[in-house]
Amino acid sequence: MEMIRAIIADNQKMFITGLRSVLSNYSNLKVEIVAVAQDASSLKELLEIHTVDIVILELNLPDVDGLELIPEIRAKHKDLNICVLSNYSQTKFVKQAFQSGADGYISKSNDFDDFFKGLEEILEGNTFLGQGLRITPANNFGGIKLDRKSSSYEDRFLIKQKLTTREHEVLELITQAKNNKEIAKELYISDQTVGVHRKNIMRKLGVRNTINLIKFAMEHQLV
Repeated sequence: MEMIRAIIADNQKMFITGLRSVLSNYSNLKVEIVAVAQDASSLKELLEIHTVDIVILELNLPDVDGLELIPEIRAKHKDLNICVLSNYSQTKFVKQAFQSGADGYISKSNDFDDFFKGLEEILEGNTFLGQGLRITPANNFGGIKLDRKSSSYEDRFLIKQKLTTREHEVLELITQAKNNKEIAKELYISDQTVGVHRKNIMRKLGVRNTINLIKFAMEHQLV
């Protein structure tokens, strides 16, 4: 049986330890975890050093979220298999991951049988969608709603998905204490457009003034 070489990209240490243990005892595939990356920059460096068959990727990484990372990896490593194994089961993330170049998407809440089936399918050249996941919204006629219920607390990954690319740019400059005119000059847009973006950002993040906006952005590591 041919050895499968893999990199895990995840920053949850206990989960990584458990995954290593389970993979080492799986008889249908021989999987060697050649490295573990706890952030996107480490993963990119490791992929330059190691020749691997598959990356097992969590979307919520501390420096760059996985949805931005997938197309970058795919552009440089066209033959690499990318399996998303994530806490996030929302339809929009699943769809975006596949559009970005992922070969499979599995929820961490699923059992290991689903994970192993996914690995086998992906390594055979197929795409794989884990149990309970969708790439199109469920209908409203008694269908099962698969997205998790929102809570009063949302983590950094989910919060970042609320903002557009331009809003991220404006937010970063706001946290540098720049006013609308300075931001407009740097981004080559009008003062009025900056004002609209500022209002939209505050509305989406649920804050009412610039001081609280900067505090929120720093606390949640949005910039």
